[in-house]
Amino acid sequence: MRPEVCAFVADGPLPDWDASEEEIDRRVRQLDAIEKPVTGEEARALVACFGPDDCYGVAWTLLHLIETGPNPALTAEPAPGANEWHRRLYDRAGGL
Repeated sequence: MRPEVCAFVADGPLPDWDASEEEIDRRVRQLDAIEKPVTGEEARALVACFGPDDCYGVAWTLLHLIETGPNPALTAEPAPGANEWHRRLYDRAGGL
């Protein structure tokens, strides 16, 4: 994986809406540093980075970045109660 993806993944899931503006801006800069398209390996690693909410729209940016890689990033249907972003990503890929 490229260093930019590794750095983003190493910082863990996106913060929720309680995060500071500085933290959200930092995560946005990290995402912006990742050139498209991502590889399949990178897309699968990035799936783990969705947080509990949309993080002021940053989760949509992450979703669109993941979708630049080979589809599907998720090969199994998310379990009931799974992260809403995993469900959304799975459904947008055609719900296999």
